[in-house]
Amino acid sequence: MNSLRAPISKILNWSCVDGPGNRMVLFFQGCNYNCAACHNPHTIGQCNNCGDCIPACAPQALSLVDGRISFEADLCTHCDECLKACQINANPMVQTYSVKDICALLRENISFLSGITVSGGEATLHLPFIKALFSETGKDPKLKHLSRFIDSNGHLGTTAWQSVLDVTDGFMLDIKAFDPELHMRLTGRKNDRSLASVRMLHEAGKLYELRFLMIPGRTDSETEIKSLIEFARTLDGPVRIRLNAFRTHGVRGEAAGWPPVARARVETAAGMLRHANLGPVELPALW
Repeated sequence: MNSLRAPISKILNWSCVDGPGNRMVLFFQGCNYNCAACHNPHTIGQCNNCGDCIPACAPQALSLVDGRISFEADLCTHCDECLKACQINANPMVQTYSVKDICALLRENISFLSGITVSGGEATLHLPFIKALFSETGKDPKLKHLSRFIDSNGHLGTTAWQSVLDVTDGFMLDIKAFDPELHMRLTGRKNDRSLASVRMLHEAGKLYELRFLMIPGRTDSETEIKSLIEFARTLDGPVRIRLNAFRTHGVRGEAAGWPPVARARVETAAGMLRHANLGPVELPALW
């Protein structure tokens, strides 16, 4: 069994919105984007053991031991006050798991699962762990039927993607914006690598879903939706597109004051995509 370990912010034992069927979802800590509209901003940073979160923890689940944050999960009441206290968008409740740990957790929940999805943060920052985990589940007689998916912002090079192609069944990639300047403002990164990743993974037959977050006054414009359509048309064959709706839940900073996108606006965009006949169009499960 591989001895690699990775920091995981949260584990959902089941989810029906992170890929097909009922899936276990691992949210890795750390991200190479700094998205203004991030709904999980506490997964962006890495804890620097400053201790600012400790006074915010009423049940005293957090302490400083030998200069490092120590988290007692049994004492935690999940109030998330420590997340609000952190100034660098880190999660002091992160726990480190091995491949063996995750496989054991999968076996405990196997009766309810059809797959596993790794997300974040940005899951591909922990690519060696993912490759080891997916390889192990693919070999295990009790786990090999589970489909293995990666949810990513796509900011990864071709060689790195190719290293996990053979152990991954599907990729779900987010394009934050098509206009390069808008993408830079929203994420702090260029979008060329993400667009290239979509093309490469679609060509490899492994792109399960292209995701696009509609933000009022920013990415919900007709120009952006037309750019999405034009980009999808350059792909060889149909592509599943999921439109996500911006909400302020969990969002920090300036974006916390942005209005949520109207359902009618998302449905209008979906109508444009369906008219273009690009492939299946998915809308948010909840509004």
